[in-house]
Amino acid sequence: MKKNIYFTEEHDMLRSQIRRFIAEEVHPYGDQWEKDGMVPRDVIRKMGELGFLGIQYPEEYGGTDQNVLASTVYAEELGRSTYGGFAITALVHTDMASPHLANAGTKDQLDRYMPDIIAGEKITAVAVTEPDAGSDVAGMKTRAVKDGSDWVINGSKMFITNGVHADVYFVAAKTDPDAKGSRGVTIFIVEKGTPGFSVGRSLDKMGWLSSDTAELVFDNVRVPHENILGEVNKGFYAIMKNFQNERTVLGAQALGEAQKAIEFTLDYVKERKAFGGSLWDKDAIRQRLSMRQAEVAAGQQLLYHCAWLDSTGEECVKEVSMVKAYCGELVNRVMYDCQQFHGGFGYMREAAIERMVRDARVQSVGGGATEVMLEEIAKRS
Repeated sequence: MKKNIYFTEEHDMLRSQIRRFIAEEVHPYGDQWEKDGMVPRDVIRKMGELGFLGIQYPEEYGGTDQNVLASTVYAEELGRSTYGGFAITALVHTDMASPHLANAGTKDQLDRYMPDIIAGEKITAVAVTEPDAGSDVAGMKTRAVKDGSDWVINGSKMFITNGVHADVYFVAAKTDPDAKGSRGVTIFIVEKGTPGFSVGRSLDKMGWLSSDTAELVFDNVRVPHENILGEVNKGFYAIMKNFQNERTVLGAQALGEAQKAIEFTLDYVKERKAFGGSLWDKDAIRQRLSMRQAEVAAGQQLLYHCAWLDSTGEECVKEVSMVKAYCGELVNRVMYDCQQFHGGFGYMREAAIERMVRDARVQSVGGGATEVMLEEIAKRS
């Protein structure tokens, strides 16, 4: 890989280590995980042993105490794996769910959960989205009511990644029903097996087939007051705090997917013979792929600069929203062309590009839909 001003030798070593892990531990087994609908727990544990699950977390809990630039490398390489379900299983655990604990947990909560989370012994999920409340947190209907020293949660959550197989859930619920908009939300730590808490159903998706996605049901789920994460009625601000990290790594995942798809397609069109030469000899194909390469390179520079801004403590909501919007749309444009240039073979399930097309579609939806991101940009323009 060519030198980049944003990354150090340590980042390059991390990139190489992740690529080696994917070649040895993911590619030989990924097709089976797609059929099984999940990534085996021992694979997550191996990632923990290699330090992949604690990149931004303190060394005292087993982390490597790096910043979002390292997480960007991690997410981009997971995207290059060609198995979006595997990638999102790991990324939700490391960069979308567990950061809520890292950001707001008490010492007792951190001591109790963080070592196992970083080691891959406990898998995490974050439960915010509901059937009528996705990007619009203000529409949340799940309620938590104080009852003595406990809180009782009732409601449901939808489209929860890692929802079936997680051990620890960070659940958002309305604790002040009179609060306007997104105010009055509190985050609770809910463990698997808590009475009244269940997986309503495992959801069947278009893509990300090796990632489990669930509907969660809370029927008088009683949790102690000490399971509150952060402050009562301040949960929306905790959710917002991690949006920048979450959307940066999703952009990185999308760009990793796009870059790998282009590499696959370049190899294919240079070998595929048609009309007296290779497909690469055709101006339309050669130029379209060249433009897509330029767009991916531009996206990478936007992504890396944004991650650098975040790592220095700069306010970068506008830039992160640009990353999420641009990369989520770009990866779908790239996939469309790459599948097109694979011809009929690109429509077959045996072709990696077919899986990658299905996996990429959600990138303009999950973690903040493109339209929501564009409004965030507009507010700051």
